[in-house]
Amino acid sequence: MNSAVTLIRSAALSDVAEYAYAATVPPGVRLVFTAGACPLNDDGTTAAVGDYAGQAAVCVANLKTALADAGAALTDVVSTRVLVASTSQEDLVTAWEVVRDAFGEHDVPSTLLGVTVLGYQDQLVEIESVAALRE
Repeated sequence: MNSAVTLIRSAALSDVAEYAYAATVPPGVRLVFTAGACPLNDDGTTAAVGDYAGQAAVCVANLKTALADAGAALTDVVSTRVLVASTSQEDLVTAWEVVRDAFGEHDVPSTLLGVTVLGYQDQLVEIESVAALRE
């Protein structure tokens, strides 16, 4: 299936950002809004306690599962929001690099946020996304 997502890069904005600055989808696509993918194991415990990269990897895996259940894949994602429970830019970058690498060439518009706390015990990372599917 061809992705319904068109990534837009701006020659007028910095090329330092590791993502497209915007994305569009054509009329007639179905949007998929995911809940925040959390670093939870099947038994509900938090995975990779204390490990930003490890939690980001579990979040990506759980995001892939949620997307697949909706008939989508990472290449169908239009945008992401990555939440990291830290005041350290280094921790945010550590989590971001895992997410960025998972998306590869499909470098969707993304927002990386440092937050004070997330919902589960020992949770450090969460990833929200919107995907688009051709009908």
